[in-house]
Amino acid sequence: MVANLSLPRIMRVGRGAADELGDVITGLGLSRPLLVTDAFLVGTGAAERLTATLRKAGPHPRLFSGTVPDPTTDSLASGLEALHDHQADSVIGFGGGSPMDTAKALALLGLQGGHMRQYKAPRMNLGPALPVIAVPTTAGSGSEATQITVITDSATDEKMLCMGPAFLPLAAVVDAELTISMPPRLTADTGIDALTHAVEAYVSRKANPFSDPLALTAIQTIGRHLHRAYTDGGDTEAREAMMLAATQAGIAFSNSSVALVHGMSRPIGAHFHIAHGLSNAMLFPAVTAFSAHAAPSRYADCARALGAATTADSDTVAAAKLVDALSDLCHDLAVPTPHDYGIDHDAWSRLTPLMAEQALASGSPANNPVVPTTDEIQDLYNRIYA
Repeated sequence: MVANLSLPRIMRVGRGAADELGDVITGLGLSRPLLVTDAFLVGTGAAERLTATLRKAGPHPRLFSGTVPDPTTDSLASGLEALHDHQADSVIGFGGGSPMDTAKALALLGLQGGHMRQYKAPRMNLGPALPVIAVPTTAGSGSEATQITVITDSATDEKMLCMGPAFLPLAAVVDAELTISMPPRLTADTGIDALTHAVEAYVSRKANPFSDPLALTAIQTIGRHLHRAYTDGGDTEAREAMMLAATQAGIAFSNSSVALVHGMSRPIGAHFHIAHGLSNAMLFPAVTAFSAHAAPSRYADCARALGAATTADSDTVAAAKLVDALSDLCHDLAVPTPHDYGIDHDAWSRLTPLMAEQALASGSPANNPVVPTTDEIQDLYNRIYA
């Protein structure tokens, strides 16, 4: 198998890296970036500090803070207007996965036009697109290093997976100092998101010798540091380790793939407006239990990297221990079930057939060690509800 590999051309990684964003922009010959972020980062002052850093280095940025959680096609309209009004030559995604997804979508639509549904999977988007520079503020999505964006169709509530080199950031600036203020719930959800990326990249049917070591390293690092970051947000060593692991996991799954957890997670987010990392966490143990028998050695490697099993355990035993470890992790990090989150049972049951269809249509379940039927996906949705 030939692996098709893609990474950002430039990566600045380490505490204080955000201070060098202006130099990155000017070094690329860019001068009019649109800084895409959200109201929260405007409220904290972080967006203005980053804007000041850019101006000091020479570029002329414009701030767009209209990003919404789980961005929709409707939410892109005002961003496109800002992009064109500013005559932007680049887009900076500053924040969690939603601002970075929005930035990627705007960069492509700004040159190609049309509607995002034209660009959804299985289409492979090669460009053109404006250069994207990604500056993550959460240790989870890995979007700073992926050729993927996810946008919800406002007309249908379909969470559309869009992929291809057109969405790969030209540069990534990864600074753990930007994550210090993350609250425990966000730390947990984004951390489990990163762990899901790494495990799915490793067990995917598209796994390869390039993605494998990145995935295992990320799993090991998350196993050692997620609890620490969750219980003590000021633990700078844990924060830095989690930030690097999230980026490594992002590179891994972008050059391999995600699988059934993500396929099932997107419809939950679209229909019930649950944060992506949290919906992954709700699914992770059950989907792993469903899949592990088809690739026990791969899941066993994940268990050993996480610290849930040893080389003395057989692959079958180690894979089972991974399921237990994921269940324990979700318990320790207070991950609710859909029922405990407040989702009505009748609404969940009514939408389950549609969610199963949308999960399969995304293509991600086809990369799973076990490719599920629609009925099996519905059964998993029913199983995790309470």
